[in-house]
Amino acid sequence: MSKFTIAVDTMGGDLGPSTVVEGTLRAAEKFPQAQLMLVGPQAVLDTELAKHATRKNIAVLHAPDVIMPAETPTTAIREKKQSSIVMGLRAVKAGEAQGMVSAGSTGAVLTGATVIIGREKGIERPALGTLLPTANGVVLLLDCGANMDCKPSYLAQFGEIGAAYMKRVMNIANPRVGLVNVGAEDEKGNEAAKAAFPLLKASGLNFVGNIEGREVPAGVVDVAVCDGFTGNVVLKFAEGFAKTLLTIIKTELLSTTRTKLGALLAKPAFANIKKRLDYREVGGAPFLGLKSLVVKAHGSSDALAIENAIRQCVMFIEAEQ
Repeated sequence: MSKFTIAVDTMGGDLGPSTVVEGTLRAAEKFPQAQLMLVGPQAVLDTELAKHATRKNIAVLHAPDVIMPAETPTTAIREKKQSSIVMGLRAVKAGEAQGMVSAGSTGAVLTGATVIIGREKGIERPALGTLLPTANGVVLLLDCGANMDCKPSYLAQFGEIGAAYMKRVMNIANPRVGLVNVGAEDEKGNEAAKAAFPLLKASGLNFVGNIEGREVPAGVVDVAVCDGFTGNVVLKFAEGFAKTLLTIIKTELLSTTRTKLGALLAKPAFANIKKRLDYREVGGAPFLGLKSLVVKAHGSSDALAIENAIRQCVMFIEAEQ
């Protein structure tokens, strides 16, 4: 398998470049087949790298500018051409990297990727997809935040690119696709959902019809299609509910001597449950529909999340080789 390079935007995360560098170095140890390119101010990255014993498979691309979360995406991409986001995307465009990870502004990353890398032929809008845990595996939810308002044709294309991703990367032979809606009946939903339904039905995909929110984690589909507004609400609710549920379980298990004993016996099982529900284990959400791979990590990503976002890139690139 040939060597490949992944660019990592070091200046976008809420926790600063030290966290991104740490996560990248951890990924470099686990994925020696990948060259990891840290993108950011040279002096900052040299200082961070000096804190670690090794920098094997690590390169640095100097990018002196930083795009802040509050900046208007279009203006920032146009004016800050030496920013870590723009420089990383340019490296992908030029073939110097085969993918990019960024925990920066979603709007700036999407705008930059669309303008610099470009959409795949025939794709109207790239979608942000994320893997959520289900009762029997994972489900790809898209869009989960890139496109707040969607035309029916966008939703139909989300089904197509989502199914392609699950087939190539997750090795699901015939992914089941569902349209997130307020009821299972064909005629349910708002105007966009009603119009998207027949498009998905006629697409040739393994379309199972409308699914309600409670069915997303039940594992009845492999791809859950929705607009970015709905998807982001579902995603943030899932993350918040998982964290709250684990807190409730921990509180109850530690409430009496009997439950503490039970918790001790079941500790390995609870550790596995916690890992399955932890968004950091997924790492990031790929923008699907672009000519090259861009993975958007959580703004609050810690080193583990950055490591796993890079892992997603590795899996995708290797599946394409």
